[in-house]
Parts: sequence; structure tokens; C-alpha cells
Amino acid sequence: MRFPFPLVRATLIRRYKRFLADVRFDSGEEVTAHLANSGAMLGTAEPGMEVWLSPAANPDRKLKWTWELVTIGGHLVGVNTAHPNGIVAEAIRDGAIPELAGYDSIRREVKYGRNSRVDLLLEAAGRPACWVEVKNVHLKRGEWAEFPDAVTLRGTKHLGELRDRVAAGDRAVMVYLVQRADCTGFRPAADIDPTYARTLAEAMGDGVEAICYCCRLTLDGITIGAPLPMTPPRR
Repeated sequence: MRFPFPLVRATLIRRYKRFLADVRFDSGEEVTAHLANSGAMLGTAEPGMEVWLSPAANPDRKLKWTWELVTIGGHLVGVNTAHPNGIVAEAIRDGAIPELAGYDSIRREVKYGRNSRVDLLLEAAGRPACWVEVKNVHLKRGEWAEFPDAVTLRGTKHLGELRDRVAAGDRAVMVYLVQRADCTGFRPAADIDPTYARTLAEAMGDGVEAICYCCRLTLDGITIGAPLPMTPPRR
């Protein structure tokens, strides 16, 4: 995934109301930027951090800038949760995720379950359908990437939907996409959301697969990186 326009550097003043962030450009101009991230953003939204913004393609949009990246410890970290589905879909098409290779078609946002839409549906003749949920990860504690960074009822619901697909004879895969490259492994944040961690363990026990990949991030774009080892959650 390439950014369509060059990113512009700024300094974070504050993040508030979940989807808004006040920033200051190097020129001294202050603006309010859109933030496509409803999570807690632990450790990634501290005032004074260097952030990178993309300009809006639509000149009529109220907020003219979108917060894309933040610099932490000399590393770029992606905070825009609108990107992971596209990054993973692109990686599957390019054969960069071996676990999801061999499918002829990729469909996005397909209705399934109890009023849900799966992120990606992979299909091929002679193979069970593969239902893929993608979760954005940017929380790092120690050397670990962790998910979630806040209680996620929606995420827990998705695990139940995937278990149902496995029970119906299909394949179901949870992909954790870490929008940073400075972690050595992945684990569920059981202290933040014990229900999610327990449900993930139960889902994996019932046949739902879980894989994790980091990202390569530059000011030009974001692509899939190497797989990260995952510490299985406990039931």
C-alpha cells in the first residue's frame, strides 16, 4: 500500500474524542486532523510525538488531514486502522502470506454470521471457503506486540463468528497485523481484555487459526513484513 500523496511532518498536541487530533506543523500552523482509530492508542498518542499526516484527496472534506504514522523510538508506527484490510489483501495477492495462498478470489466485506461482515473471504474451486478477520495491532509492551489495547466486544463477537464457520466446515483465520517492525513476538493482552483472550483460546481450540505479521513502514507506504511468533492464549 502506497500513500497517494507525500506525508507531512507535524507534532502531536493532543488526541481527543477518539477520532480527532490537534497537531502543529513545522511552520507553526495548528490544525485538527482526522484519526481513523477508535482504540485506546496506549503509548502511541503522547503529546509532543512526531506524527505524519496525509492530505485529503477531497478538497471539500471538513478535516483536510489524516494522521497516518507516529515515530516512536526511531521507528515508524501505523495508527490508521483503515489500512490493514487492504495491506493484507495486497499481501495475499502477492503471495506474501503462505498460510493464505492458493485461493482464486478475494472478496471484501462479505455479510456473514449475526449481522457481521467478514474482512476477507477467500475462495477456490475444490477448497472450503476461508473466512479471514484482520485486526490492527500497534500496542507494544516490552518486546511484545499485543492486542487489544482496550476492551473489544466487537472483536470477541468476531471470534464467535469464525468458530461458527469452522463448525460449518469452512476454514477461518484471524490475522493480527502489527503496524510496526520493532516487536519480537505477539500475544493477546489478557490483562486489558481477559474475555477476548479467553475467547481466542477457545476459538483456536475449536479450529480457528491465528497468525501474526509485522509491517514494513516508510514515508512512502506500508507493506507486509515478516511473520511474528505468537504466544497462544490460555483457556
